Amino acid sequence: MDVSVVIPLLNEEESLGELLAWIGKVMQAEGFSYEVIFVDDGSTDSSWALIEGFAREDERIRGVRFRANYGKSAALYCGFEHAKGDVVITMDADLQDSPDEIPALYRMITEEGYDMVSGWKRKRHDPKAKTLPSKLFNATCRYASGIRLHDFNCGLKAYRNKVVKSIEVYGEMHRYIPILAKRAGFGRIGEKEVTHYARRYGVSKYGWERLLKGYLDLITVMFVSKYGRSPMYFFGGAGTLMFLVGFVAIVWIIIQKFTAGYPLTNQPLFYLSLVAIILGVVLFLAGFLGELINRNAPERNHYFIDEEIASDEH
Repeated sequence: MDVSVVIPLLNEEESLGELLAWIGKVMQAEGFSYEVIFVDDGSTDSSWALIEGFAREDERIRGVRFRANYGKSAALYCGFEHAKGDVVITMDADLQDSPDEIPALYRMITEEGYDMVSGWKRKRHDPKAKTLPSKLFNATCRYASGIRLHDFNCGLKAYRNKVVKSIEVYGEMHRYIPILAKRAGFGRIGEKEVTHYARRYGVSKYGWERLLKGYLDLITVMFVSKYGRSPMYFFGGAGTLMFLVGFVAIVWIIIQKFTAGYPLTNQPLFYLSLVAIILGVVLFLAGFLGELINRNAPERNHYFIDEEIASDEH
């Protein structure tokens, strides 16, 4: 199969029929074999009834329904599990992403050798309250990850099938799929400018709280990417440094006590040094406990194997 189109959705009954017809038109024009996987993230309207009808009429249409609203990351993860196409395309269900971009994205994966291609909505039809925080967020992601993308959170993306099978998207981590892919060893990450349409139906499902969640998740994914397998390098290093600073300060204060007669307990530096020593020990123990937990984790030796050659034994 050439293409799997994964579409997470929440209460998008007005746009589903038009979107599916648009996708079918593009696929037929290109001669692609394809499937469309709708992941209903707990819709309360008639979205699921429509998906059931689509699936009865066309075996290429598949659907997954959540009992409650678990978020876009969970929906994408579920869609990735079911995807069978050589190239997996993700897009939103609100008709703001254009299926006309699929052929070019497909060729960038299959002909130009990219592992993943992210869309870039250079011209966005969203309010300033949404676009300005997005620009700040994307600039921070570029600086922290070293991945030169303008729009990390664009819903329109293309992947090799092995990419989506190698990453785990959870919580709010769908914003950081390029970082997760790079961490999994897929370094060929490209970008394509895509058309962005104004929303015609429904309302946006995202508010200001996503900005705070986004930065907290960025800290998490960057820390896990760098220190997930060796937490002692971070906690142990910071703890050792803090302990040494506190210890040296205490020794200096004691020397001052015996040489110049300065009282120990009247100096703020004395108490700060004690706090530094205690925090240093605590951080070191946190790193040590992290190493013990990591050592007993079943995935501690899980590495991403791209290809393997084995010879027959006679």
